[in-house]
Amino acid sequence: QVQLVESGGGLAQPGGSLRLSCVASGNIWPISSMSWYRQAPGKEREFVAGSAGGATKTGDSVRGRFTISRDKAGKTSYLQMTSLKPEDAAIYYCKMSIRGREYWGQGTQVTVTS
Repeated sequence: QVQLVESGGGLAQPGGSLRLSCVASGNIWPISSMSWYRQAPGKEREFVAGSAGGATKTGDSVRGRFTISRDKAGKTSYLQMTSLKPEDAAIYYCKMSIRGREYWGQGTQVTVTS
């Protein structure tokens, strides 16, 4: 059984920073990719950033501001968010691809307001 747990969400001011974490547990090997998505009220889920095979990719709306990384153990994904904007407010979800299946976390809320 695989479980993903996100943390690190909360309230930030415009221009501020947050770091989200997503820890995988259970029968998780091998993890072929890690990614982050977000969904704001009334909007579709949007790709934010992903990593696979040592390569990373970020969505157009966050490029240059958000960075995805993973820990040395390989089971935690991080999303470093800087220069936050009000439009970054959303529930952020992590996703991992493990042995051909996709697993999602429960989401963590990010609010950006002054």
